[in-house]
Amino acid sequence: MENRELPGVPLVQLGIRLRPEVGGSVARVSQRELVVLGTASQVPTKQRNHNGYLLLWDDEGVLFDPGEGTQRQMTHAGVSATDLTRIAITHFHGDHSLGLAGVAQRISLDQVPHPVDVCFPASGADYYDRLVNATAYYQRAELRPRPVESTGPVDFPGAPFAVSAVRLSHPVDTFGYRLTEPAGRRILPDRLRHFGLSGPVVGRLQQRGHLEIAGRTITLDEVSEHRPGQSFAFVMDTRLCDGVHELAAGTDMLVIEATFLDADASLAAEYGHLTAGQAARVAAEAGTDTLVLTHFSQRYRDLTDHLTEAREYFPGTLHIATDLTRIPLPPRR
Repeated sequence: MENRELPGVPLVQLGIRLRPEVGGSVARVSQRELVVLGTASQVPTKQRNHNGYLLLWDDEGVLFDPGEGTQRQMTHAGVSATDLTRIAITHFHGDHSLGLAGVAQRISLDQVPHPVDVCFPASGADYYDRLVNATAYYQRAELRPRPVESTGPVDFPGAPFAVSAVRLSHPVDTFGYRLTEPAGRRILPDRLRHFGLSGPVVGRLQQRGHLEIAGRTITLDEVSEHRPGQSFAFVMDTRLCDGVHELAAGTDMLVIEATFLDADASLAAEYGHLTAGQAARVAAEAGTDTLVLTHFSQRYRDLTDHLTEAREYFPGTLHIATDLTRIPLPPRR
């Protein structure tokens, strides 16, 4: 859903569901969606802010690639610094990282009560330090740096999903990120009623996997079904490479750069980027459910051709991202 006339618009009209809290403040209802804060590439335009993408995943808020203006875009989108639990930076080009200075200071200004983990390419540690200490401010919150050395798991303590980083092909060290939720079980109420199960006994059944009731063994499989975990991948600033395909494989949602069109494929390769056609072909081959294209060059004022080009290859749910849109993760497969 796109929202252009923001001032004075009630939050509920922006797709933001709020629940009341003691003292009159509000808190976000658990949900899974991507809040697009900016979609420009190197140069912002009148229509597109620099990069910024906030993945809301139940009680987690993962901010990807905060470019300039991210703090203000968060205000327009109705999200706050306290929503942030993790930050992930793919590389240290300005359109993907200059907003970190303002976001870091805002986290302290708002005295976010929980630590915020920040992952980034380890080779850019100096840039990270300069950005989070760009000016004088009172550091009242905890940022925990998680530098990424190479392809592999990222240490995000307490996260409800596994996070992996995969090296990409760009002129500077760049990593894409993939979030994968473990598979689980979904309890079926009608099966519980069939066996006359309710209350604390259901919890014991989930913990143990089986129960003895009236001389009969009831297993968890008899009252539940497999619940696949969801997956999300974030791919920015890269040529086509093995890492792109690795990140995209089987994803529920793939957010991927489409800086150029196929007609400019030579420019894309020269500067380390993808075209809309390339990104769509990757998603189609990967079996992606929902494809989100973003990071558009300023040379393209109208993105109709991006949509047409991508649709030629990708038959699934396709979004040409625009600033301040909110895109829900698809239903579980």
